[in-house]
Amino acid sequence: MAVTVPLPRTPPEGGIARWYEDELGWATAAGPPVALVTGLRFDVLELPAAAGRGVLRRMGAATGPVALLGHRMGLLVAAGSAEELPGLLDWLEWGGISLDLVALGADGRMTAPLPPGRSGSGAPGAAVWLRAPAPGREVESSLPALRSAPWGVADAPCLVRLVAAAAAECHRVRLLSARVGGTAQQLSPQRFASS
Repeated sequence: MAVTVPLPRTPPEGGIARWYEDELGWATAAGPPVALVTGLRFDVLELPAAAGRGVLRRMGAATGPVALLGHRMGLLVAAGSAEELPGLLDWLEWGGISLDLVALGADGRMTAPLPPGRSGSGAPGAAVWLRAPAPGREVESSLPALRSAPWGVADAPCLVRLVAAAAAECHRVRLLSARVGGTAQQLSPQRFASS
């Protein structure tokens, strides 16, 4: 009777990084946990998960890949979008209003969710894909972008619409959380990050 010996297991962290690098061509940073490098192939708009759910309801399928990162949500957008966020918020008349909306751009890091179809450790707050990128398909052309920007594609979702929805939902969540307990709470200032 022949006994089959399974192949040696690849360490999960290395396997995750290899999947992102080989299947999607995305740069990773060593972990644990493995992180995806932003600013090269995509940027990330990060906001509270409650606000993110509202954005997904408003926008439907007009977003790119979406990750849940504990109590935060990350919406992948075209590379270079992080630099545009402050100007877009001003143009949309959200400038100067405290929002919990962060843009991760050049040299930023986002915790890498487990690749689709892989089971994880089940750790509470672990990063997971809500809308996963598809291997073998160029993800960048489906990311929300400014249509007039060199990286914008005519049929890609509109970054302006996404930022408008994100700002409105962040503000709504902020106002609702300020009403908790019937008293106004001290609200934190607006955060912008390009890394």
